[in-house]
Amino acid sequence: MLPWKRALGPLTALLLAATFLATPAVAAPPTAAPSTPTAATSTAVTSASTAVSASSSGWNDYSCKPSGAHPRPVVLVHGTFANAIDNWLGLAPYLVNRGYCVFSLDYGQLPGVPLFHGLGPIDASAGQLAAYVDKVLAATGAAKADIVGHSQGGMMPRHYLKFLGGAAKVNALVGIAPDNHGTTLLGLTGLLRYFPGVEHLLNEKTPALADQVAGSAFLTKLNAGGDTVPGVRYTVIATRYDEVVTPYRSQFLSGPDVRNVLLQDLCPVDFSEHVAIGLIDRIAFHEVANALDPARATPTTCASVIG
Repeated sequence: MLPWKRALGPLTALLLAATFLATPAVAAPPTAAPSTPTAATSTAVTSASTAVSASSSGWNDYSCKPSGAHPRPVVLVHGTFANAIDNWLGLAPYLVNRGYCVFSLDYGQLPGVPLFHGLGPIDASAGQLAAYVDKVLAATGAAKADIVGHSQGGMMPRHYLKFLGGAAKVNALVGIAPDNHGTTLLGLTGLLRYFPGVEHLLNEKTPALADQVAGSAFLTKLNAGGDTVPGVRYTVIATRYDEVVTPYRSQFLSGPDVRNVLLQDLCPVDFSEHVAIGLIDRIAFHEVANALDPARATPTTCASVIG
């Protein structure tokens, strides 16, 4: 892939961050209720309809009870700039169709920023995950859950496991393109020191972005003393074409009960990058299923796209 194409993902993320930073969340004066639907109303209705559709198909269905074959509910944790629905329109139905009880949450919301979540302080987001896992366990009656996360969503749960008691409630963590050791954004984060004040703005306005920069205080604390905690199985699924979490091998974990998977070792012609691996890549989805049920795992190959 040409260098300028590889940079498009990180630059888009930075432009989105700049948009949020440049648009203050100001309270609007009270106005009368609109008589005709606005674009915001239409967006909200569409989002609500999508959520209802997800629930009716068995995803986020709190009446779902885990089966003997799949005794643990699966909690899906979205990535930065994503949300509980859009991030999982591919993987959630894939798992539901295989008999899993599947749930997803929104976390890391910022005031005045609808739909794009995962932007608040990551330690606070881990607290939201802790409360949500308790809610899912109470609803399903299961003793433990499995967690599958994309990008930040594959890394943030490690704070929950390590510092918030999550290891007693989680059997497995599966990270899809997780930024376990931060990212350099193809070296772009190294430019922050040349722009005085920008790093402070990131910390203040979009804390999760600052937390995910390689070498951040958050990541230093998270990875001190080892990547893993006892009692949890870890799987990392990465792609060599990741243009957001770079270098891609920084996603991998070290420690017992860890399996690091590179998609191209399973299918050399899988060209998924950071977004596609979590949204549409059925080869990655097959590896997620293997990680959730290793006793029934089957080989993942290029043919897994039709499995």
